[in-house]
Amino acid sequence: MTVHAQILKRNGKNEFAILPYEEFLKVQETLENYEDLRALRAAKIKENNAKTVSLKEAKKIFHLN
Repeated sequence: MTVHAQILKRNGKNEFAILPYEEFLKVQETLENYEDLRALRAAKIKENNAKTVSLKEAKKIFHLN
């Protein structure tokens, strides 16, 4: 992703980055996707040895067609 940030300085030091709104939205979406991926990976590790059932078995358990 290419970011076209404008950097604002205060006392000679970088203080703020200003992004075009569309780029901000893309960065925000990317960060949200990353957080979702981290949560998914953590859940997979946590549930690694959990008992599973097939879809057919689940339908029987919950009395679904």
